[in-house]
Amino acid sequence: MNIPGLTIRSFSTASRVLSHVGKKPIKLYEGVSYTVQEIPSDFCRTFRRANQTFVLDRQVVIEGPLGKLRTPIPGFVNIAQDPVTKNLLVSVADPEVKVQRSLWGTYRTLLSNNVIGTSEGHLAILKFVGTGYRASLEKDEVTGGDVVALKIGLPYTPKLKVPKGLKVSSPSPARLVIEGTDKQQVKLFAAVIREFRKPEPYKGKGIFVNDEKIVLKQRKVK
Repeated sequence: MNIPGLTIRSFSTASRVLSHVGKKPIKLYEGVSYTVQEIPSDFCRTFRRANQTFVLDRQVVIEGPLGKLRTPIPGFVNIAQDPVTKNLLVSVADPEVKVQRSLWGTYRTLLSNNVIGTSEGHLAILKFVGTGYRASLEKDEVTGGDVVALKIGLPYTPKLKVPKGLKVSSPSPARLVIEGTDKQQVKLFAAVIREFRKPEPYKGKGIFVNDEKIVLKQRKVK
């Protein structure tokens, strides 16, 4: 609505700049291949955006030296390979549609993470900061699988089973390294461990993931 004599000023002086992540090609490393497969209708998942329902009726299978990962995609996402560079190209049916444009970069990033995961792998490094804070690896007495035991000042010792597909090592008592092909699972397990002792801003103690840093606060003196 235009009001005579009233000047409308934008909150931001900079113009909007789009990232165009979806247009960036995905480099297929040596030994990594991809296929697009149809998903039977009985096993298709759906999601809603802007009062519209989209069906994930296809999946992109990325296979490399470290394993195989699958990414379900909706019908408006197209996958192709550049005949010259052999890079993977991701596009959408209509970039002018807001839903397709917003998910374009998301699916491109998911596929890029899978290419890196199946060729090089993903990792998360957890640092335990605090007096006596440490982690150790144990074996489950029933299944024989790996278990992470946390000693972080609690009246009990939390023990977490390492999810299938992940590898956990402890180069030192105050360090944990989580490795895997699926970036989401690697970061999720790191977040689950961090939840037991989040970094606090007064003494700087807690479980830090990768290069996480916090700003220390000064205690109030009464």
